[in-house]
Amino acid sequence: MNRTEMAIIDCFWQLLDEKPYNKITVKNIVERCQVNRNTFYYHFQDIPELLERVIKQEADEIIQNYTQFKKIDDCITPIIQISLTRKNAILNIYHSVHRDIFLSHLNRMTLYFIDKYINIITENLPMHPYDKALLIRFCKSALIGIFLDWLDENMNYDIAEAFSRLSDLFSGSIDKAFLKATIK
Repeated sequence: MNRTEMAIIDCFWQLLDEKPYNKITVKNIVERCQVNRNTFYYHFQDIPELLERVIKQEADEIIQNYTQFKKIDDCITPIIQISLTRKNAILNIYHSVHRDIFLSHLNRMTLYFIDKYINIITENLPMHPYDKALLIRFCKSALIGIFLDWLDENMNYDIAEAFSRLSDLFSGSIDKAFLKATIK
């Protein structure tokens, strides 16, 4: 990625932090970046493509940089951290007509982290593949459901504390499910 693309992306994040996605225009972006419209269109087809690339880039970076999985709530921690860092921007994307782009990458990241976590903790357990896949989907869906509730509440509660408490409340339950899924 070249400097111009990075500048456009940075300006886009700034604008997302300031106003709703549907209020951002190419004119806003090029004025903020001090580039012309042709430069924008050389790098991006339109604003939805820019959004897709921005979210994908952020998701890829989180996946690449995060590898610590000691407990299940670690699977959502990096997503929470970046969401809090870019709170207004994330909420503006989430409340936009293009939230499906955000949700697609949220699903991809969470599935990746849950899959890694479960493969680590079940490394020495011979599990039925169907059961393992089912448990991965269940855990992913539970984490995403709570995360989406947090977004619906405009990030107005301590989600890290909520995940930590839920992890304590369900401590041992997931382990029992893994044991039940072992091949005997």
